[in-house]
Amino acid sequence: MAKRNVNSEHYVDNKAFLQHMIEFKELTQIARTTGKPDPRIPDSIGEIFVKIATHLSYKSNFINYGFREDMVSDGIENCIQYIHNFDPDKSRNPFAYFTQIIYYAFLRRIQKEKKHLYVKYKSLENSQIMDDLQVGRTNDYAEATSLGVGKLYDNMSEFIGTYEEAMQKKKETKKNSEKKKKKPRAVAANNLLNYIGE
Repeated sequence: MAKRNVNSEHYVDNKAFLQHMIEFKELTQIARTTGKPDPRIPDSIGEIFVKIATHLSYKSNFINYGFREDMVSDGIENCIQYIHNFDPDKSRNPFAYFTQIIYYAFLRRIQKEKKHLYVKYKSLENSQIMDDLQVGRTNDYAEATSLGVGKLYDNMSEFIGTYEEAMQKKKETKKNSEKKKKKPRAVAANNLLNYIGE
């Protein structure tokens, strides 16, 4: 494995980025104390947001999605939305802060796209067209497989099953966590009643 050059430049200079953020924070505070609107985000910061989002989208866990551009846009939008939450007094690493914001924006976009895909597949599954095209219901199996409909239907069914299973697990986890929250309170109340009754 090749060693990384210690002196190689990163695509974002964290010290320069921090300096830009400090200057922007100062301009924002001045504008707010004088009653003026917040200043425009400098191009230097915007370019850094674009670089971080673009480079993160090339990571192996994001590169194969067809909606990568939407993920990058969501990441940049969230950075702009939460730029005022970055506090240089608490953190000296704006690169890590905004990378996390972009990362979670990517995850939200993926979940949103999976939900849209689930709705599409589920509506197709429930429609008369898919009923006619199912391999088990077509009169000519060779015709259906030559069109690839059988494989398409299998892939759709697998996606629907996996998605519904994940949603069911999520509901069960939420239900169990709510039960755990309620149970200690009931035990504590029963112990108090038993103590009072003695």
